[in-house]
Amino acid sequence: MDVIEALGIKKYFKTILISEWEGIRKPDPGIFYSALERLNVPAHQSIYVGDHPQNDIQAARNAGLTGVWKRDPLWDHAEADFIIDDLAELLLLIDGFETKRQEMNRI
Repeated sequence: MDVIEALGIKKYFKTILISEWEGIRKPDPGIFYSALERLNVPAHQSIYVGDHPQNDIQAARNAGLTGVWKRDPLWDHAEADFIIDDLAELLLLIDGFETKRQEMNRI
């Protein structure tokens, strides 16, 4: 929670799960399944943003979520669905998902 508060993003979320608080450590997929259940959303409509290639991105993708890697200087590569350098880029990414969802609903 300290990191979330330091980033100034806590106000953007109604629900925050911290793996240590849940008693489930990443890359255990249970933390992702717990979040999906609590939010009542399917994995294929969800994105997970993280900075660790295995514990965050690969683990989220293994649970069926879209993995967005926030580039981190400690790692040189991550197998991610999307890669961002700044959290502000998420707005464009989310707008793109919403546009695609609206297009799919018209079909």
